[in-house]
Amino acid sequence: MELAMASAIGILTAAGIYLLLRARSFDVILGLTLLSYATNLLIFSGGRLVAGKPPVLHDGVAALPANYTDPLPQALVLTAIVITFAMTAVSIVVAIRSRADNHSDHVDGSRAEREFQRSEQRRHADAREAAHAAPTAGSAAPVDEARSPERDA
Repeated sequence: MELAMASAIGILTAAGIYLLLRARSFDVILGLTLLSYATNLLIFSGGRLVAGKPPVLHDGVAALPANYTDPLPQALVLTAIVITFAMTAVSIVVAIRSRADNHSDHVDGSRAEREFQRSEQRRHADAREAAHAAPTAGSAAPVDEARSPERDA
């Protein structure tokens, strides 16, 4: 049970951080949500993972830690769920307003998105040129007449 919980927390954290590092507002909101789920699971697992045990003391059952689960992590997770819902609602409203103002859902605005697109286009063009210029192993490289050195001279 602990291995499954630790794996789930790790996967949710990794996916949340990956999405937070993206440049789109929806990805950032989704990443924050996944991180909050991972945090809730971490808090919940801090109170001993015991299935089928009540969090409240009952008459006739000894008040030993083995007979009960800790109710504090459950209360903290319920509180965190409410806070996460409010934080997500505010984030969505801010993202909608940002999109309306910038005409883009890029986190840094439309100017940053245009610069990012230009840099990606340059990077792809450079990669294409490098791929055309590099000869393949074991065969002669085809000569592109439009780019031949004799033509440039």
